[in-house]
Amino acid sequence: MNVTPEDRRRLEEIVADRGAPQKHVWRAKIILATADGCGTFEVMRRSGKSKPVVWRWQERFMLEGVAGLLRDKTRPPGKPPLPAGSVAISPSVASGLIHSDDSQIVRSSSSSRHESRNCCERHTSRPPSA
Repeated sequence: MNVTPEDRRRLEEIVADRGAPQKHVWRAKIILATADGCGTFEVMRRSGKSKPVVWRWQERFMLEGVAGLLRDKTRPPGKPPLPAGSVAISPSVASGLIHSDDSQIVRSSSSSRHESRNCCERHTSRPPSA
């Protein structure tokens, strides 16, 4: 791999910059180790990255130089967005059965908790009292 003195200076600046994103730092370290003559396994050991990752950044540097290390490729979104108008409102929301007031939600949940406790107490067998 051919690393010019100017590229080496820029890569060393990235590594020394405490404010640089860590992904830029380890990418620069991969290229510097490669330029120093380290083999793939030594570069992997030093960077803690897998072989495909090392190869990916070596290739990107050879194609685009230091600038290629400082940007991420765009990726398509994981899921396509829903088409407009396909999101339906739930019938319970539309009829107003779901309350947006937190105090009403708390009151309704606390009353049902007491009701369920009373129900359980009535159906629990207890030992006869002495």
